[in-house]
Amino acid sequence: MYVQQLYTNCLAEAAYYIESNGEAAIIDPIRETEPYIELARQRGAKIKYIFETHFHADFVSGHIDLARQTGATIIYGPLADTQYKVHNAKDGEEFSLGNLTIRAIHTPGHTPESTCYLLLDESMQEYCIFTGDTLFVGDVGRPDLLDGKMTKEELAGMMYDSLNNKIKNIPDEVIVYPAHGPGSSCGKSLGKETWSTIGHQKKTNYALAEMSKAEFISVLTEGLIAPPAYFFSDARINKQGYEAIDSVMKKNTNALSVADLEREVKNGALVLDTRINNNFEKGFIKGSMWIGLEGMFAIWVGTLLDIDRPMVVVSEPGREEESILRLARVGYENVKGYLEGGFDAWKNAGKEIDTLKGVEPDYFAKEVAKGAEVLDVRRMTEVENGHIKDATVIPLADLTKNVESVEKDETVYIHCAGGYRSVVASSILKAQGFDNVVNVHCGWNKIKLTDVPIETGAPSNMTLS
Repeated sequence: MYVQQLYTNCLAEAAYYIESNGEAAIIDPIRETEPYIELARQRGAKIKYIFETHFHADFVSGHIDLARQTGATIIYGPLADTQYKVHNAKDGEEFSLGNLTIRAIHTPGHTPESTCYLLLDESMQEYCIFTGDTLFVGDVGRPDLLDGKMTKEELAGMMYDSLNNKIKNIPDEVIVYPAHGPGSSCGKSLGKETWSTIGHQKKTNYALAEMSKAEFISVLTEGLIAPPAYFFSDARINKQGYEAIDSVMKKNTNALSVADLEREVKNGALVLDTRINNNFEKGFIKGSMWIGLEGMFAIWVGTLLDIDRPMVVVSEPGREEESILRLARVGYENVKGYLEGGFDAWKNAGKEIDTLKGVEPDYFAKEVAKGAEVLDVRRMTEVENGHIKDATVIPLADLTKNVESVEKDETVYIHCAGGYRSVVASSILKAQGFDNVVNVHCGWNKIKLTDVPIETGAPSNMTLS
């Protein structure tokens, strides 16, 4: 028996490879298929099954392409209605994989078709369970992603039954392998680990605590922030099917000249800069949006960008294809191409550029003491654990809709936790005509070590969509 978690940081997503006696199964694959095919090839195995825990909303799954290339059977749980060929597993149905057995357990709640897959070892003992978005480490899947087709209260009630009638009955020692880790928007507050055990989750996960159904529904549905708009597009794509990734890459990986880029921008395209943040600070195409590849790129693309708007990519040399592939992971396929030669081509052509000022935390602390305007773009759960007194708080996900809450005529110092989201936020404001924005390097992780005045709890000056 061989089980491997394949974790994709920019999506906070976990896929899984299971193998026994030359037969392999993949659970919840992401868009590109090569990693799974190559792993099976290296291990001398043939991919027999592709198990999908539900219709993913936060990324485009690779199940269709992988099945097309390997001949594997796509398996969903009950109630999954697709426009391509799949096997709908019955609740309790078992599948043989070498000497192993995989049992489908229908666990509606996150979505109606949500299904977990329990892996039984060679002795038919429960070894691990792949829980998809039903059970995370420290959390469960949010019940509000069906775009009005069912109420969140109805789905939360289903989740209560799934957890109490099925998940809690699994032995404590069974390993829990969820579909997501910290940073995902598929739950409210996921733990930092990417796996756990049933027993540990019974002790620590609020959703598995003893409570009535009415109490559970109230707890699960309170405090939900609006999901990213692209979630509903990706769920639809996963349900209906999509164009092969090879075709998407061939169509979108076009080398553009400076003149080509200017023409695309004139026609409404967004310039997406994916370079290292330090390079972006030194110079970028005026009006660009920065979302760097080294962070949770796919999540922030999906949260902040219109999936239908055309875009052109400016990347580090050699990372053009990677940028376009990672856009396709979340269904962003309206890419006109990339700037050939990168930012240097634009600069060498004598075109207008912009820069972003950055400062270190110690300098920032001195400016705070003088009364500087501060914009904190962290999530509210982060801010409540400590923030600068009198700072304006607008979580990054809400910034585009609330730029009017930022002082345009004052110098504004922007920070997040580590320095990634603050550059994204700075690029948003720069594109909106804010000339006096300053990025604080290293973010709260280093700011809190200075002598800035710190408060805890809800901030007095916050803006949420």
